[in-house]
Amino acid sequence: MEVTQETSTRSEIDKIFKKQIKKALELRREPVSDRKKRLQALRQWIKANRERLQQAIYADFKKPAGEVDGTEIFHVLAEIKLALEKMDEWAAPQKVDAPLTFLGTRSYVKAEPRGVCLIIAPWNYPFSLSVGPLVSALAAGNTVFIKPSEATPHTSALITAMAKEIFDESIVTVVEGDAAISQYLTSLAFDHIFFTGSPAVGKLVMKAAAENLTSVTLELGGKSPAVVTASTRIEEAAERIAVAKFINCGQTCIAPDYILVEEKVAAKLTEALKVKIKQRFTEGAESLQESKHYTRLVNKKHWLRMGALLEDALAKGAKLEFGGQVSEADHFFHPTLLTNVPADSKLMEEEIFGPILPILSYTSLPDALTFINGKAKPLALYLYTQSAKEEALVTGSTSSGAVCVNDSAVHFLNNHLPFGGVNNSGIGNTHGQYGFLAFSHPKPVMKQRNGLTSVKPLYPPYTNLGKQLMNWLLKMF
Repeated sequence: MEVTQETSTRSEIDKIFKKQIKKALELRREPVSDRKKRLQALRQWIKANRERLQQAIYADFKKPAGEVDGTEIFHVLAEIKLALEKMDEWAAPQKVDAPLTFLGTRSYVKAEPRGVCLIIAPWNYPFSLSVGPLVSALAAGNTVFIKPSEATPHTSALITAMAKEIFDESIVTVVEGDAAISQYLTSLAFDHIFFTGSPAVGKLVMKAAAENLTSVTLELGGKSPAVVTASTRIEEAAERIAVAKFINCGQTCIAPDYILVEEKVAAKLTEALKVKIKQRFTEGAESLQESKHYTRLVNKKHWLRMGALLEDALAKGAKLEFGGQVSEADHFFHPTLLTNVPADSKLMEEEIFGPILPILSYTSLPDALTFINGKAKPLALYLYTQSAKEEALVTGSTSSGAVCVNDSAVHFLNNHLPFGGVNNSGIGNTHGQYGFLAFSHPKPVMKQRNGLTSVKPLYPPYTNLGKQLMNWLLKMF
């Protein structure tokens, strides 16, 4: 039998998986201080290798160094800092009160490590979305497999090198490879799988996890709307939407996917967006393609997909307001604004995940909310308004992973907030303590007193005294 590379990789995975099962049992008994040492080592490596990270991510899709610092490195270092400060508190047993019926008992909840965990990361933020969850997993006391994306090979290779330089493979190992390797990994009996990616692939991961009754955290996506009312500050809204949408070339799961703007200010917002895009992404260059501040699409496949989405929308009657310029050589795709986008266009049926922004207008806010609620629940909803009444109406009438008022996407960087979706946009939460809990099992522990207990009179045989006591108890509830 010929031994293929895939067979060899699976054999190595099995070998390390067994090591991690054994190590995970040992980690349950280690002090929290040992977890802190791992995170401290990770922090030191990141700071020492900042330039290597910038170079690797630039090599994958020309992401500017400043953008790498702000969207890849800062988030991870912030997660480490918070975990180091709060880990003792998060890991400490939490005392729980007992009802009168359990008088004399003592109870607490202990955050128990789940065990051997798998992190499947996407390519759009290849370092942050691989190592951010790793911080939570290590803080909770687990061993970890990381499967980075094959679409960003330079960053994946650096993450592999990082793991080897810091950790023993029995604690953290990185497995590179294609979808077949991901499928094999998800077939194993991990104690938890943390997946970030599309809803379509998330369903496959959840289905595979179900075979082993493995718990999952799914960070997915969807069509996150930005609702702009006439009461808002249009120039400010345009700037914040433009940055959140076109940073990373639109390849952000929480980027505004489309705008719903009140009809009376739609033209003003469109013009303001054009100005803000030029200001933020072309400074110091004659054109945006020559700018050092604008990322590229990750590969030809996604570049072709963006072109097909644009072509479909234009063919169905959409109006090109701004952009549309492309270059296959470096997968450049200019920030593009469209109006009059028909509801049956592909742009409005699937998550765009690129630098095309449809601008739709509405006459009344309830109409806009009906439109949003007609689609799958988004990962985020952005509302631009100066009206408390409008804010209450939108937040109370819609369901989404998060709501951000008068800004877009920045809630991701507040690691005191839970980050996660609803149904189609995700299951479970991450960041800060919520990430720690995602990789933990809240194990209840109850200690009964010796001798006579409050429940002993209720033991069989069921005497008259026991019946009278039960009658009294039932009246209490």
